[in-house]
Amino acid sequence: MTLSRSLARLGRTAFPVALCVGMTVALTACGGDEDPDAGTNGVGKLSPAGIEKKAKTAARGADAVRLAGTVVTDGQTYKLSMSLKEAGGTGSVSSEALGTFELLRVGDELFLKADAEFWTHPDGKGGEGTSTPPSEADSEAADKLDDKYVKVPEDDPSYDQLRGFTDKTVLLDGLLGLHGKLGKGDRSEIGGIRTIEVNGSDGAGGSLNVSLEGTPYPLQLARAGGAGTLTLSDWGKDFPLKAPSKGETVDYGSTLPSS
Repeated sequence: MTLSRSLARLGRTAFPVALCVGMTVALTACGGDEDPDAGTNGVGKLSPAGIEKKAKTAARGADAVRLAGTVVTDGQTYKLSMSLKEAGGTGSVSSEALGTFELLRVGDELFLKADAEFWTHPDGKGGEGTSTPPSEADSEAADKLDDKYVKVPEDDPSYDQLRGFTDKTVLLDGLLGLHGKLGKGDRSEIGGIRTIEVNGSDGAGGSLNVSLEGTPYPLQLARAGGAGTLTLSDWGKDFPLKAPSKGETVDYGSTLPSS
C-alpha cells in the first residue's frame, strides 16, 4: 500500500534533531567610550556560559516560538518552517529527496498532509528516475490522499521522528547546545533587534545570537561548516492549533493497511 511505504520511508529518514547555532549580521561598532550595553538587557556583560544559560532559560520558559530555516545533513538540505508550543505544533518540512509535507500535532494526535505526488513516489524522487512507476491502484489511492491530513498511528515507526518536528522541548534542547570552549562573538542586529553572539570553539562548535533587548531569547542559529541556518521568532506569541475536521482527515486507526 502506498501509505505504509511512504510512512516507512519517513521513518527511515535521518532527520536532524540535535541542531546548532546562528548567523550574524554585522553592526557598526560604537566609537569613543560609549557603553555598548547601554539600554540593553545586560546579558552582553555576562560570561559566554552565562549568556548561553540565559538564552536557554528564556527559550524554555516561552509559551510558543516560530522556527524557520535550513539544515544540511548527509548531503541533503532540509527546509523547516514550524510554529511550536507545549500543546503541539504545525508547519512544513521539505527536501529534494522527500518533497514537501505538512505536519500538525494536537496533543498526541499527529497528522501529515502532502500532495498526490508525494504519496505515489515513496523514494521521494518522482518522475524520471523513479525505480518503479506507481501502479494504477497506488495512483488512485494517492489521489484520495491528495491534500488530506493522514493521521499517523502512534505505534507506527515514523511517529516518534515526525512528532519530534512538532515538539518544542525536543527541538530547542537539540538546537541550543554549543560544543567546545565557549566565547563571545560580535554584536549584531537581527530583524532590527540588537544581539550578542556566543559560540563554541570560535564557531567550529556552533554559534548562537541572543537578544540584547527585552527577554534574552535566542534569535538565530548557524551550524558549523555552512550546514544550515535557522531563525527563531515570535517568542511567546500564541497561534491557532486544532485538529482537522473529519472531512479533511484520513484515519487508519492504530494499524496501517498491509502492503
